[in-house]
Amino acid sequence: MRKAQMLGFLASTMMTALPAAALAQAPSQPGPAAVSATSETQPTQSGGANQAAIHVDPRAVEASRIVATAETGGLEVHALDGRRLSSIDAGDTVGVALRDGFRIGGQPATLAVAADGGTNSLRFFALEGDRLRDVGARAVPLDFAVENVCLFRNAQDSAYYAIAVGDGGEIDQWMVYATADGRVDARQARRISLPTKIKHCVADDAGGQLYVAEQATGLWRFNADPETDSSPVLIDAPRLGHITEEVGGVALYDAGPARWLIASDASSGRLFFYDRGKDDAYAGASAIADPRGAAVKEPGGLAATGAALGGGFGHGLVVAADEDAAGGANYKLVAFDALAAPLGLAVGTPQMPASDIAPRFPAVTARVETTPVAASGDAADDPAIWHNPADPAASLIVGTDKKAGLYVYDMTGKVVDFAPVGRMNNVDLREGFKLDGKPITLVTASDRTRKAVAIFRLDTAARKLVDIADGVQASGLSDPYGLCMYKSARSGRFYVIVSDPDGLNRQWELVARPGGKVAINQVRDIKFGSQTEGCVADDANGALYIAEEDVALWRVGAEPKDGDKRRQVDTVAANPALKDDLEGVSLYDLGKGRGYLVISSQGNNSYAVYDRDGANAYRGSFAVVADGARGIDGISETDGLDVSSLPLGPGFEHGAMVAQDGRNVLPGEKQNFKIVSWTDIAAALKLESR
Repeated sequence: MRKAQMLGFLASTMMTALPAAALAQAPSQPGPAAVSATSETQPTQSGGANQAAIHVDPRAVEASRIVATAETGGLEVHALDGRRLSSIDAGDTVGVALRDGFRIGGQPATLAVAADGGTNSLRFFALEGDRLRDVGARAVPLDFAVENVCLFRNAQDSAYYAIAVGDGGEIDQWMVYATADGRVDARQARRISLPTKIKHCVADDAGGQLYVAEQATGLWRFNADPETDSSPVLIDAPRLGHITEEVGGVALYDAGPARWLIASDASSGRLFFYDRGKDDAYAGASAIADPRGAAVKEPGGLAATGAALGGGFGHGLVVAADEDAAGGANYKLVAFDALAAPLGLAVGTPQMPASDIAPRFPAVTARVETTPVAASGDAADDPAIWHNPADPAASLIVGTDKKAGLYVYDMTGKVVDFAPVGRMNNVDLREGFKLDGKPITLVTASDRTRKAVAIFRLDTAARKLVDIADGVQASGLSDPYGLCMYKSARSGRFYVIVSDPDGLNRQWELVARPGGKVAINQVRDIKFGSQTEGCVADDANGALYIAEEDVALWRVGAEPKDGDKRRQVDTVAANPALKDDLEGVSLYDLGKGRGYLVISSQGNNSYAVYDRDGANAYRGSFAVVADGARGIDGISETDGLDVSSLPLGPGFEHGAMVAQDGRNVLPGEKQNFKIVSWTDIAAALKLESR
């Protein structure tokens, strides 16, 4: 089923599940008394008004400005008293949005993005005082009829995204970035869809939410971060909620504890208020009028701020487009407290818009990404790094496609081999295993197709995998899942550990057989209370680290005779930086028993780092975020990862982390692996490098 069809079905399903409060529509009741605007802009020069954006000047609030669309008249800049101060050609503008703090040429700027309905493109400008300056590297083309645009600044990494909405229900998200020559460009991050026309949108930077107005269907909420799930939540709908026929503009009011979503019900000429602190619960409706008391019959696009601007806007304002104004289309500026008072809505504490958002974790970017796997859906899972001592740049990565087989990649991310050997879930490798008297690079994988341990030799010269299992090496597990290998420093023996979804971890010794084959010999079982997957062995210290997905990272002895005695390294409950599932685990080796453990905290798209030695002290967490200039997205929902401290070529002189990317966006593609330089990770968390 196509995504649009699926969302259409979802929309129908969710409408039937609206809460009872939303069903309390009362169109027969008298409408609210209209609140008169404090001021209004001059009529636009072209006679069209669709969307405005508010820029709050932190140095002099009275110098704050309204940037508004004027259709064929481009963009206009207005003062708070409504005077037009300037205009600029921006095509047939139907939408505009602003954000402060965007860096162009290393300097902070107020970024404006305009939706050009004439060419169906996005155009970029910088607001400088009373004027706009074109800073776009190009008009970014869209492949649909654009209706509006909004901006989102991601709290995870401070990245800026332009979100264009369209006539066919398109929601197109673009990462915005500055080019080396001081211009502004964008790359598509993802597309999600609703069945019918979307006219307006607005994003909540701090909360990570995107609100869209599907004109004939209702008001929706999405996660705004492209690296998160895109399932929508229906807030209100015609006939089933408070909206009468069509939902118009949407805006956000933020003033400390007062956090309101405002939507225009164009058909009834009212503004609806929803409490964002109470899961967007409906809170009341108000009508607006011009400064002379004439009703605004169909309020369109909206903008709002909770900043104290003076001049009658001590508790912020709402700007509404009025296409049917008597003197020509313009924008009405209404004091928020005047709207709130009759409804008993809190106005909160006036505050300036956040100029910067502190990320949850220090952020790094990937330097390389691999070619996506061929299988769709949740397919890529776990990597293993092979270091080429003769030529580090010729090192290799083995990666699983748990629907099809094993890939071999070079350090540029290109596929050099694919072994279609079935559903390989996790993979690991070790050097020096003796086969027919010669050392080989031994690779093992958890084989879900045959419920076995798959065994290969990595032919490093030919850059391919060779199956060397002595027949099917049955695991006796219901579904072989996680896997890691251990080479004992005491005995020189090689082991493989594989987990079952019920929490059982089974250990086998890997033994050479005649004819260049390898088999397994079971030596130990370790049982956990719930599912485990990620694991890594510390060969030098004889330790095994296992991630119990919803619970904790554990340390147990890696030798078969160590039994099942274990120690908690950290828990999801105790460390707020961890959010289940705990997934991939690996080791950065500094030598002499020192180094770091790295574990994927899948639930918040981050990676936690611990000391390898001592009590495994927590050293901090980091996130891998998008690099717009390189066109490489961040990493989210990581299953498996591997870390090496050995040189792996240019950019990876001190090693790297390779991690599976559960959502490969920028643009949306099938899953892949990202390669992150350890140099960048070490700098972010003030760690050592080898």
